[in-house]
Amino acid sequence: MIRLLIGLLIPFILLIAEDNINKKIKSTNSKINTFSKSYTSLNKKLAKNAKAILKQRLEIQEQQKFLQDLKLQLSQKELSYQDNTSQLDNLVTHNEKLKKDQDAIEQELVFVIAQSVSLSVILEDEYTVDENSLIEFEILHEMLKASKEKAQMLNEKYYSNSKDIESLNEQAKSLRTAIDSIDAKRKKLISAQEKNKKSLNKLELAKSEYKQEVKALIRKQNALKNTLAELNIIKIDKEKKAKEEKDREIAFEEQTEIIEDTNLPKVKKHGSSYQAIQTKEYKGSKTIAPLDAYTISKKYGTYTDPIYGIKIFNESISLKPDIPNAKVKTVFNGKVIYADKTAVLDNIVIVEHEDGLHTIYANLSQISPNIKKGKKIKKGYSIGRVDEELIFEVTQKSYHINPIKLFK
Repeated sequence: MIRLLIGLLIPFILLIAEDNINKKIKSTNSKINTFSKSYTSLNKKLAKNAKAILKQRLEIQEQQKFLQDLKLQLSQKELSYQDNTSQLDNLVTHNEKLKKDQDAIEQELVFVIAQSVSLSVILEDEYTVDENSLIEFEILHEMLKASKEKAQMLNEKYYSNSKDIESLNEQAKSLRTAIDSIDAKRKKLISAQEKNKKSLNKLELAKSEYKQEVKALIRKQNALKNTLAELNIIKIDKEKKAKEEKDREIAFEEQTEIIEDTNLPKVKKHGSSYQAIQTKEYKGSKTIAPLDAYTISKKYGTYTDPIYGIKIFNESISLKPDIPNAKVKTVFNGKVIYADKTAVLDNIVIVEHEDGLHTIYANLSQISPNIKKGKKIKKGYSIGRVDEELIFEVTQKSYHINPIKLFK
């Protein structure tokens, strides 16, 4: 009874798990499709890594669905597998007995046939017609008749036995096929589990690297925010900022991959305390770009991280120079209010312009020697050089402006 209940319960549990996996696969597919349309809002390398992680997660979900299907098949066939194995053992034993019987019948049949042939030869000889010879002839004739009947009986028995052996062999073959099929599925299951484990390990490694990249991005943003706050260029709600950072840390710690067949990677949504950035439209006249030749590697705006579910607002744009050691120019006339090297963002220059407008040039590889705090400079003046990526930010009276709008 218990065995029957377990046999009925396991497939039911596995079917529920499979349904959950199907929902997870659909959800991950949806995230990949959505992410593909909007990933350019941040650094392409970071976005590419996030997309790769999502694809890896989808692969794991599909692997786990395959594992559930295999487990369901095996659980449904487990009882028949045991019965088939038992039947096969009985068939093999019975078949061995039949084969021994067949050998004995064959030997006896050979003897009887040989006896019949001998009697036939004797009876074909000429006998002297007397009382004794007639009696002997009748006895031999009866013996030949009995021998032929026995030979026919043994022949029929041999044929019947052969059919039984053939039938048992067919049954045994069928059982072996069923047993081999389940054994093959078991091997496939072990192989799939091993592949799934490797995929999970690979995903964990990719996520660890990705987490460091996201943290580095946030660290750079915070460093720049703190510098701007110290200069009273923007205001920071410290209480909201602290809660946002705490939620992000929770998201980083709690969003883990669970190596269980009935559980899939779970994304926990955090960032409810996400601090909305004050933004405004730029309404001034167009000006020059801070670099002569560049590509935009990070765009301005809100980005929802697809792996950890946290919100990131990119207040700046990042410009990758087409040539190394490229000149960085100020985009308006103004006064330098900050020019210094920092631990996180390398060299930073901040220029103050009319009507509370500030332009921020961060991640400079060097600052021009004549750029000092308090120096007045004209539009197009060289403030430094950049090798890898210029972080360019624009604010006006504590509001953020999309920097690209200044020159495009």
